[in-house]
Amino acid sequence: MGIFDRFRKKPAPVKVRAEPKPKAPEKTEKEVATEKNEPYVSIVRMDIDPNNLHQGAFELDWNEIFVARLVKAGYMMKPDDADADIVDRWFQNICRHVVMETWEQEQAMNKYSSQYVNSRDIGGGRTEVS
Repeated sequence: MGIFDRFRKKPAPVKVRAEPKPKAPEKTEKEVATEKNEPYVSIVRMDIDPNNLHQGAFELDWNEIFVARLVKAGYMMKPDDADADIVDRWFQNICRHVVMETWEQEQAMNKYSSQYVNSRDIGGGRTEVS
């Protein structure tokens, strides 16, 4: 080492910009539920026929844990039922319950309202309602 070497400027360290690590894609709700060993079902989309609003379809997504719970609850009718058949049976049952609940509420309202409506036959095929 020479006498002037200790006075010589050392080159500045080269800063290397580290590339950011690519983020792992976020897990879907289905993946999270499956990892937690929880059932998962979701409506992916709903289609309605614009020419006939009484017609439509639902597309569902589910995990195997959900299907296993449905099987345990008795929704499997045959050993070779496809998962889609089991889920469809469950969904139809849910729809029936909604319809029945709506019908029961209407019946209760009709019964309730008929207590306050009086009708009396006034002859000639006419009825007075008050």
